Order: sequence, then structure tokens, then C-alpha cells
Amino acid sequence: MKSGKTRPRLTYEDRKQIEKMYKKGEKISKIADILGFHRATIYLELKKGGTPYRADIAQKNIFVKNKETL
Repeated sequence: MKSGKTRPRLTYEDRKQIEKMYKKGEKISKIADILGFHRATIYLELKKGGTPYRADIAQKNIFVKNKETL
């Protein structure tokens, strides 16, 4: 089990793993432990990806948000 943050940001690969595990019904805490992020990060990520969660939607939402702040 990983503890603490191991990377500063989620990557697209992380998002694809979240999508796969979430669709399988894995608990948020388990997803967070496997990826090495806090469970709050996973909850926030799930909000970005729509319902049902999709990694490609979450990834696009990041670029839209970044453009708005420029």
C-alpha cells in the first residue's frame, strides 16, 4: 500500500486506470492507494469526468479549465 502523494498530478494513464477500476466497482480508497493519491483527489477527478466517469472527458476538462485561466 502506497502512502502519501507520489506524483504531483494525475496523468492520462492514471485517469484510464481510474476509469477501469471504477467501472469494476473498486472502492475509492483502494483506487487512491493503488495510484498513490489521496482519496479526495480521486473524488475530485470523478467529478471532472462526468457520469459515468470517462478518462477522455476528464482530460479534456483540464485543458478547457487551463485555457479559461490564461
